[in-house]
Amino acid sequence: MYELIVELVKRGHDVTTFASGDSEVPGRLIPTVPVALRPADFKGDPMGYFLTTALAVLDRQDEFDLIHSHLEWTSLLLARGSRIPLAATFHGRLDLPWARELLGSPTSAHLVAISNSQASPHPDVDWTIVYNGLTLASEPFDRRRSDALCFVGRVALEKGIVEAMEIAKLSGRQLRMAAKIAPSGEEHDFYENVFLPALNAAGSSVEFMGELAAPERDQLFAESYAALMPGSWPEPFGLTAIEALATGTPVLARRVGALPEIIRDGVDGFFGDDVTELAFRVPDIETLDRRAIRTSVIERFSAGRMADGYEALYRRMLGARSADAEPATVAATPAGEG
Repeated sequence: MYELIVELVKRGHDVTTFASGDSEVPGRLIPTVPVALRPADFKGDPMGYFLTTALAVLDRQDEFDLIHSHLEWTSLLLARGSRIPLAATFHGRLDLPWARELLGSPTSAHLVAISNSQASPHPDVDWTIVYNGLTLASEPFDRRRSDALCFVGRVALEKGIVEAMEIAKLSGRQLRMAAKIAPSGEEHDFYENVFLPALNAAGSSVEFMGELAAPERDQLFAESYAALMPGSWPEPFGLTAIEALATGTPVLARRVGALPEIIRDGVDGFFGDDVTELAFRVPDIETLDRRAIRTSVIERFSAGRMADGYEALYRRMLGARSADAEPATVAATPAGEG
């Protein structure tokens, strides 16, 4: 959660980040693995690295006022060993067969979900909801758009990348796709056996650009008529949606996961139950105010708004009631080091 760490340091908090050695964050960094594993396509069991991080935090816990863990389920174990207040933010799915028992067990952790949808399988848990946020004001915005649709994500069944090609075909639009290909496993099998045949059948109407760096990805959003998110996976949040909307590009999506908490139907884009309905809504994109879309998402999902939510939680954790409480000394364990 680089954006959160930056905001907290700007606000005077003393933040120590336990993460990979190649992390570029303000404040103090304590490496628990030499390089980030996910960008390096690490395919092994990351649990050892999560536990290494948890133990490193516990060894130094007396240096901090509180711990903010993003270590998913390992956070609950970390809370059991901690003598100081701990916030645990979950970024993945919580509708898992064993989750109810774990979340129902006694814990001192302050549990955070990143959307109401993510938290909904466990309504009896005392959740704090803090939406993800990004620094979005610098995203490109251009009123001169192409007529092409775009898709940004992974080449994976649940992301709806083949459905995106079907929507483009039904609506008579070009489609430009920026998506990461897994080097092995089920997702690579999907790429070889499902995606490539569909791409070849689509011919010149679809341009596959592979995985793009952030500036090129953002420019793709900014140049597009609309962004497609036709996947069936219940997104715990949906960063792709806010990145597209920040460029003023409306989103056409299935009504799944947290997307209805981000996309205002008929304002930021449209929802559809299947590819036919989504293709039918493509012409309606013309009726939407792109400048208003951009302004709203920058305000609703800014890094500052996210930091406001976490600061309010920190004050509750430390027993502080006033908004001008002293800055805290925070140990942060960002997600993704596994």
